[in-house]
Amino acid sequence: MQINLPVARAIHRKYNKEPFLHRHAETVSGVMGYFARKHNPSREEYWRIVGMLHDVDFELHPDDHCVAGIEILRGENVPEEIIASALSHGWGMTNSPYEPTHIMEKFLYATDELTGLIWATALMRPSKSTQDLELSSVKKKFKDKKFAAGCSREVITQGAVALGWTLDDLIQETILAMRDCEEEVSIHA
Repeated sequence: MQINLPVARAIHRKYNKEPFLHRHAETVSGVMGYFARKHNPSREEYWRIVGMLHDVDFELHPDDHCVAGIEILRGENVPEEIIASALSHGWGMTNSPYEPTHIMEKFLYATDELTGLIWATALMRPSKSTQDLELSSVKKKFKDKKFAAGCSREVITQGAVALGWTLDDLIQETILAMRDCEEEVSIHA
């Protein structure tokens, strides 16, 4: 089977029924597409597929996240390269055997948790959108460990370091990425 974005979306939805997880997968996929256009435009669909599939096992296997996904994705005939890239975001947090070494994997690692924090911050605003969200608002929420407590600040910080970026640059660029894909996410989520 040829893996393209619609097929990846179908695989994600086969194993995840929660609307929140659909929105998260669509957001991460869109953010990955944004960064691909800047860093590896010829591989944009690949980056988006990886973003779409990164949490394929989360709903059914939260305690075995990034490990159970290996067999799920193999069972769906997903190429090993995509499996390794998608599940590398769990490095150091889960028992994922895949370390994020490629630039694309580092973006996934850096932005997965961050998209959750940014979206939670956006939902607190009257617009409920990233379109008018500013860096200062996200930084304020980043400092409040009780806000969106499930979004690891340590992983976000480590992700920025892995990319060689400042935390501010990572947050600002991810806000821009989420603005860029917000309409498409709303259509598919």
